[in-house]
Amino acid sequence: MNPTRYLPFAGRVLIGLPFAMSGLGKLGAYGLTTQMIGAVGLPLPPLAFAVAVAVELGGGILLIAGFRTRLVAAALVLFALATAVSFHSNFADQNQMIHFLKNVMIAGGLLQIVAFGAGALSIDNRIRATSNVSQAA
Repeated sequence: MNPTRYLPFAGRVLIGLPFAMSGLGKLGAYGLTTQMIGAVGLPLPPLAFAVAVAVELGGGILLIAGFRTRLVAAALVLFALATAVSFHSNFADQNQMIHFLKNVMIAGGLLQIVAFGAGALSIDNRIRATSNVSQAA
């Protein structure tokens, strides 16, 4: 058994968990979150809130599980970059620049998942294995 087969799962957990936790956190802070969304000038803060929770919580859980991994990772790339530009582009504030760069780094890690897939320990791999077995029969 090759121990490196666990690395893609570990990577998905390390990237997906903060997304899921952020989505959960937003659920408990509707007023504050919609206020922040409105403050940066985005339209329809309640809709943006719903999209953010769905993408972060849903995307984080799906990424960790390894279901539709490449598609989910691509959606999270777009979300991370959009969030960086919309909320963290005040480079005069070093904290905002750090958050901007953090989002860019997350997007880079997600692009690796888009390119190479979920790995062995994933629902995607399980579905592919089951599909191959049924096609061979």
